[in-house]
Amino acid sequence: MTIAAKDIEAADLPDNLQQRDYSPYHFFTAEEWSRFRADTPLTLTADEVQRLRSLNDPVDLREVRQIYLSLSRLLSTHVESSQMLFEQRKRFLSMSETKTPFVIGIAGSVAVGKSTTARILAQLLSRWPSSPKVDLVTTDGFLYPNAVLQRENMMDRKGFPESYDVGALLRFLSAIKAGQPNVKAPSYSHLTYDVLPDQFTVIDRPDILIFEGINVLQSRNLPADGKIVPMVSDFFDFSIYIDAEESLIHSWYVNRFMRLRETAFKNPESYFHRYATISEDAARAIAEGLWHNINLKNLHQNILPTRPRADLILQKGPNHLTEKVALRKL
Repeated sequence: MTIAAKDIEAADLPDNLQQRDYSPYHFFTAEEWSRFRADTPLTLTADEVQRLRSLNDPVDLREVRQIYLSLSRLLSTHVESSQMLFEQRKRFLSMSETKTPFVIGIAGSVAVGKSTTARILAQLLSRWPSSPKVDLVTTDGFLYPNAVLQRENMMDRKGFPESYDVGALLRFLSAIKAGQPNVKAPSYSHLTYDVLPDQFTVIDRPDILIFEGINVLQSRNLPADGKIVPMVSDFFDFSIYIDAEESLIHSWYVNRFMRLRETAFKNPESYFHRYATISEDAARAIAEGLWHNINLKNLHQNILPTRPRADLILQKGPNHLTEKVALRKL
């Protein structure tokens, strides 16, 4: 069955996408998007999905069928096209190099479900009939260590663009795209809320790399002299932005904080252990403060402005499940 792209009512769209006559995107409801799955097989079980999803994320097999199988099929066409273009260019330039990894960037606010999307996609893509090697890396390990952030009085800016070692990010992605073997990505602990010194994940020439982080679509100021200023997104072959209304993300963030207070924060080694020992009202007030003073500012100043740069936008509704999909036109 062939589906024509359908414009959703302008009032239902993010503000900067409401000029539908001029939008660079096609828009689909979740139901319309699900039909693009065609004969793509479901290769995940309910138990696997439950293990892959993040805390407070209700994604289930129905969401995988409706959203992620179609997305997996779309990405397979992009990967195949990229490989074909590479072979054509290789012949044109008489090159001897091998194909470099196809890199997928995933961006969006805290608590919106980026990690769940990244993990589910990684599993689905690795189970294609061709059995590609798929690796997943997050930007957390590229944050400056807490000691550096504290010294520079930047702990309340953690997660903002300036809190990342952009040089290390660019060197890592450059090595990946150059096809280098055994590229090291620094590791991060959510328990200690810090980069783990001298601990790395080794990425050895995958077919597909998923690179997930709140600011991966961030642009940079251009130089007046026209010199090259690389950006993280320059290394992406496809990019995804996970979106939701601000009020929903706010609610999800606070609810997740309160759930963590009853789980991970109870660990005495947790950086946030102190929040497990105070009253519920005090903990909620802290969560609200962290949201308004840090995460909301980062969303407004740095994350949300990158949304129009994505190739695909998944817009979630109140139940944390995808309701609309926007796909950039070719």
